Amino acid sequence: MTAPNPNWYLRARLKTRQLLLLIAIDDAGNILRAAEALCMTQPAASKQLKELEDMLGIALFERHPRGMLPTIYGESMIRHARMALSSLARAHEDIVALKAGLAGQVDVGSIMTPALSLLPRAITSIKQQVPQLRIGVQIESSNELLDRLQRGTLDFLLARLTGFHDCTELIYEELAPEPVVVVARAGHPLTGRGGLTLHDLVPAPWITPPPGSILRQRFDQLFHNAGLEPPGDIVDTSEIVLITSMLQMSDALNVMSEDVARRYQELGLLAILPLELDCRMDPFGIIRRRDSVMSPGAELLLQAIRREALAPPSPAPLPEPKPEPKPEPMAAAAYNLYDIALA
Repeated sequence: MTAPNPNWYLRARLKTRQLLLLIAIDDAGNILRAAEALCMTQPAASKQLKELEDMLGIALFERHPRGMLPTIYGESMIRHARMALSSLARAHEDIVALKAGLAGQVDVGSIMTPALSLLPRAITSIKQQVPQLRIGVQIESSNELLDRLQRGTLDFLLARLTGFHDCTELIYEELAPEPVVVVARAGHPLTGRGGLTLHDLVPAPWITPPPGSILRQRFDQLFHNAGLEPPGDIVDTSEIVLITSMLQMSDALNVMSEDVARRYQELGLLAILPLELDCRMDPFGIIRRRDSVMSPGAELLLQAIRREALAPPSPAPLPEPKPEPKPEPMAAAAYNLYDIALA
């Protein structure tokens, strides 16, 4: 079997215009509207598409009376076209930034846990070294971030790998496990209770991750393993703003990442219940595209994230000392002694 030519596009004289056309047809579903979007005539667009299909020896689109749909080959080519054009756009942004004396642009995606502590520490560290580096951060679920990474709009992720994506095209570098804890509002009746067990938590109202999520499955299994029915008084949501608001307004409980919970506890917003759970989320890590080349700025941020992930956690700040009481004047002290004597 003949090995594929890695530089086939040179022999084919692939044009950027053809990549733009593939994306435009995919977006419009119609070659006429795609041609109009690119300020081309329809015959010119049809000719460019045919030249590309002839060179590849496959059909990139299925022609239907009401439009065009990409074949499996077309879907692959369109995805790579989007990535290639996104990379070219970012290359131009880096060059413009370097000419202006700046340090380029880095776009990173993150799930909630590393976004609360690890990523802010790394960004703060790198900004002290390269203040001109522009850093964009997008906070989303792992699935959404993986889609954006594969479309080429993000340099790398701090997220989890899932079974919904082709991992052969990704490089995964594990950073940290993610144990979970039960949280409630500060001052909740259960926060100071000794000998707390899962049985005590069943009748409580709960705010839990939605059904079908990994954490919800493990939450329910936790009770089943203890011979208990999972709680029935439940609100399903993963929106952290809603969760923290509802916890502060009620006696509801929630299960969340320990790192996230400790951050909210430090701020005095939530309290971690004294109960160790045999439950954890899958570890998160750095995820990159195998075929991507990191910009210097992205490499700097990656190195900072690795350093911070290995660093021991910072100790909690000590409470500020209370001011010493001022000595009372002699006359006032005498009156106080007199009052005590009469009491």
